[in-house]
Amino acid sequence: PAAGPTAFSSSPGVRGGVMSVSQITPTLFLSGADGPLNAALVSQKGITLIVNATLSHACPAYPGVECVRVPVSDLPSARLGDHFDRVAERIHGNRAGGTLVHCAAGMSRSPALVMAYLMRFRGVTLRQAHRWVQESRPYVRLNAGFWDQLLQYERRLYGKNTVRVAAVDEVCPSLKPPAGLWVQTGQFDAQDSEDLRPCWTPDVYLTTMM
Repeated sequence: PAAGPTAFSSSPGVRGGVMSVSQITPTLFLSGADGPLNAALVSQKGITLIVNATLSHACPAYPGVECVRVPVSDLPSARLGDHFDRVAERIHGNRAGGTLVHCAAGMSRSPALVMAYLMRFRGVTLRQAHRWVQESRPYVRLNAGFWDQLLQYERRLYGKNTVRVAAVDEVCPSLKPPAGLWVQTGQFDAQDSEDLRPCWTPDVYLTTMM
């Protein structure tokens, strides 16, 4: 049976700031662009597959480590969903080793790919997948386009959605981002446990599904 979204927590020394490496399952890790550059951590965690969801960051060359490129920008119009199945299958096929999925900051592209994997191969809903990832990496901030594509993916897998995105013209309070955390998009403010409300502000997407 699939593990629940709270089944795994980050290891001491792995969980930390936005550029840290977060442990999602015993063999699946999520990070920003700094993660794969830490050769000692890659070796220590038994990483044999790196999923690089950036346009410009190079894949480091490590013996016995394969790199899969997902050349997608962190924009709502980017077609990240085109890669959900391919990446999920590669992660699932690498269960004997460790997998590190990263983008620039580990906030939008890479968490979305990990959530798609959790839905497809761990049997969880989008709501559960988001909670699972956020418990290990609280500063996850997906852009609105990626939420849309994840909702479509969830409906394809399960025939229904477990969260909904409210109309973009709904009034939302301006929210401050976490200290030292700045990205280029807007903000999600959840008014209740079932809603994801996109709030376009100068700050960030704050995603909460508590």
